[in-house]
Amino acid sequence: MTESELNRETKKPRPAWLDWLQIFAVAAVLAFVLNTFLIANARVPTGSMITTIMPGDRVIGSRLSYRFEDPARGDIIIFHAPDEPETLYVKRIIGLPGDKVTIRDGHVYLNDSETPLEESYIKEPMKPAALQEFQVPEGAYFCMGDNRNGSVDARYWKNHYVYRDKIVAKVLFRYWPGIKSLK
Repeated sequence: MTESELNRETKKPRPAWLDWLQIFAVAAVLAFVLNTFLIANARVPTGSMITTIMPGDRVIGSRLSYRFEDPARGDIIIFHAPDEPETLYVKRIIGLPGDKVTIRDGHVYLNDSETPLEESYIKEPMKPAALQEFQVPEGAYFCMGDNRNGSVDARYWKNHYVYRDKIVAKVLFRYWPGIKSLK
């Protein structure tokens, strides 16, 4: 009998629990890497994005999207709230760096346009309120919820703008309940 045959015969079988432990360890490491570097998972607790995203929906965002492209008007993003940095918010980008955002008579106007921004995604017309004007600084974005009458958004924050370094991810889709593309 050769030495390798002798070693095979005397070797004890590996316990099954070690195999399971190895599987769980690999799964945990993969989940950590995915959630830390590639995707962001968020639960939307309020109705600020109705009907696009409903209260209790869960969404997935890409942490890599803005490494290759700039945030665009209409993108739905996950970001650290300007007034509560420990809290993540989900809102839609309305104003880009350098834009002048005017809210007048229940409509949003960009850069002194006489035509309101086309917003097919909003739940219902915005209730008219006092004139508001915002000049979006470089490196920042002006964000609002799709449910304009039920959203505490940039119009009401003490710090009105979301700076690019506070954006966590671009929302790609809702995965609970059911899958729905949000691009």
